[in-house]
Amino acid sequence: MPETSRYEDIINLPHHQSSTRQPMSRLNRAAQFAPFAALTGYDAAIAEAARQTDERIELSEAEKLSLGAKLSGLAEICDRHPRVRITFFQPDSKKDGGSYLTLTEQVRKVRIPEKEIVLMNGRIIPFGDIVNMETQQKDSQFSEQ
Repeated sequence: MPETSRYEDIINLPHHQSSTRQPMSRLNRAAQFAPFAALTGYDAAIAEAARQTDERIELSEAEKLSLGAKLSGLAEICDRHPRVRITFFQPDSKKDGGSYLTLTEQVRKVRIPEKEIVLMNGRIIPFGDIVNMETQQKDSQFSEQ
């Protein structure tokens, strides 16, 4: 007796549809057969571990004095909202180190007691993170103060 003849009596019967339950959507039905990701987040963790950060540069005393003079000069003219090109260290929130960014932006105010610069875009940069700063002259050139 061939194998197909064992089911000959039911092979042509209509497919059963429940009268009490809604049929499952195709999306939910397909999700049952999606592969299981046992290591969810593993790729992201590996990418984070491989991401490089920079070490913070320690300025010399001469560089600190020069930068202090530039900050004093900037504080005197900050009511005119000068444009500055500022290079600063941004600490990484997830690991040791960080990165150096250079922005060109107008200064909103220099807060001497808080030791920070507030830029027009709302960014606050602590004095201790600044490694270089140049103010923009009227002819759109940047210069050391």
